[in-house]
This record gives sequence, C-alpha cells and structure tokens, in this order.
Amino acid sequence: MKKIFLASAFALLFLASCTNDKDILNALNDYNISQQEKGYHFGDQLKIPQDVLDYADAITISFGDKESNSLTIDPGFFTLGENDVTFNIKTKGGEVLQQDATINVFAKAKATPLSYEVVNQYPHSPDHFTEGFELHDNIVYESIGLEGKSKLLKYTLGTTTPLQEVPQPANIFSEGITLFGNKIYQLTYRTKKGFIYDSTMKLEKEFEYPNIIAEGWGMTNDGKNLIVSDGTKNIYFLNPANPSEIVRYISVASDKEGYEQINELEYHNGSIYANVWQKPIILKINPANGEVIGIIDLSNITKQNTAGNDDVLNGIAFKGDHMLVTGKNWSKIYEISLK
Repeated sequence: MKKIFLASAFALLFLASCTNDKDILNALNDYNISQQEKGYHFGDQLKIPQDVLDYADAITISFGDKESNSLTIDPGFFTLGENDVTFNIKTKGGEVLQQDATINVFAKAKATPLSYEVVNQYPHSPDHFTEGFELHDNIVYESIGLEGKSKLLKYTLGTTTPLQEVPQPANIFSEGITLFGNKIYQLTYRTKKGFIYDSTMKLEKEFEYPNIIAEGWGMTNDGKNLIVSDGTKNIYFLNPANPSEIVRYISVASDKEGYEQINELEYHNGSIYANVWQKPIILKINPANGEVIGIIDLSNITKQNTAGNDDVLNGIAFKGDHMLVTGKNWSKIYEISLK
C-alpha cells in the first residue's frame, strides 16, 4: 500500500512538473509575441516574465552558433531587424527547456519622410528587366536580367539606343552592377558568381561569392568597398581586390520596422539608398550601422508604371544631387529632386 502511495505521489509530482514546464514556455512565447511589434533597441534589457525568472536557475540565448547569458540587447550578439533566437532555460530541477523566439531590434533614431519633386523624365526601354542601374558622365550602364535575356549595356541618357551591349550565357540571370575605378562589377542571381569588366566592357575575370551571400541582388560602392545585397535584411561590404572576402556587414531597420529583401543599391554623399523588392519606397541608410534615416515614398510614380508583380521599382542612380529612378520594364526614367 505504501509503495502504491509513493508511486502515485511521484506521478502527480511529475505531472505537475510537466504542466509547469509547459506553462513557463507558453508564458515566454506569449510575451515574446506581444513584444515583437514594439521591439527593442540596442542597450535595452530583454523583458522576461517574472514567473519564468522565478522558475529558472539560469537563462541563456542561442543565436546561430553564438550563445550568451546576458539579457542585454548587445550589437555584438544581435543585429537590427528580426533575430531568430532560442531561449535555453535551466530549471532549478536541473533540466533544460528550450523556446524559440523572434527578437525585433529597431533603430533608435526616427526615420524622416523625404519628399521629392519630379524635375525631368527620360525614355527607358520597356523591354529592359532592370536589375542594375548606374549613371556616369551622362551614360547609363544597365544590367538586364532573366535567363536567356541577360546582358550588360550602356546608352546615353535621353535615348534608348545602345552604344554597346554584352550578352550573357543563357544560364545567367544578371543582377546589380557598379562602376569602381576603371572596372565594372556585375552580380548574378543564383550562380554565386560575378563578373569584372574593363572600361571597354571586355570581360576580364569572374569571382565567387562568399558562402554567406546566397544570391546576388543589388550592388554599389563607397569608393573603398563593393557593397552588395542578397535579398535579405543584410548589406555586405566586400574587398574589391578580392570580392570573395567580406569586410563587414550591416542589417537594415528603421525605428519602427525591420526590412527584408533589400534590393537595388546606390551610394551617394555618405548614405546608401536602397529599394525594397515589391515596395514603392527607397530607404536612405546609414552605412555605419544599417539604421534607416530617411524614407522616400514613390507610390505615385510606381502606380503609373506597375501593372503586375514583376514590373516593380528597381533602379537608382544619381545625376549630380538629383536622383534617377526607374523599374523593371518601365518606359520612363524619372529625375527627382529630394527636398
């Protein structure tokens, strides 16, 4: 009879423990979901429900191959935007509970809406599936995408007649370009390689992407490094002498939102300008930390040129201090003055 009583008591204790474990994980999960929209800033303390703290002997956080026992939002551990982490809760009974969570980290500085005025319009070939867009000495350099149709070409702003074009192999989907020194660098979509041309658009060599860059999207440079996007929240700075080497990277977020699918890039006067795929906006980004400091809403322009899912805003260049914008299969290039 005593054995039966002890066994029953152990079973009840075990059931209570399992229930507590589940309640603790649910409490942590619910609280994290409620915090996602509000988010955190660097230097903030992660807010953990008190019943979770009371239940835990220790809490650590795993992020990729990193682990921390600090509950501070540290830029050495977290990045701007979404961070998919795992909470590891060591209970006072010695077991370890795990709960996945998404921690949003936003910029502290408020992003300023930037207004504009259209000051000129130029023709653009509606056959161009624009992926890269540059202006140099009134000459447009454009990278055209789609497999079987990809090419690099240049033409005088105000015309659509090519001065020169370089077709690419049928398996290549061309992406962003940048003029760096006397070279032209070009990305490709999923083949994990890029091309380097001389000033006459003669192909000099190819290079491989670093493994962390899954796809090639946008490209620009700051006079020191190549700057590329890969369709995520990240922007990478590469060594132009060895484009397979990552110098550093930043993640992009405003004070209210983290941005994924960063696409076409342009560097101008100390800032990175980037469009977000499928969104009618251009972000002005601090290249030091990824914080969005300005947002240009181009809804009025995109509505005039976008009929489907593919003909989206996707071209940024500068003509002096005026910005040139266009998109995939658009018939116009717009010159705008930022206010």
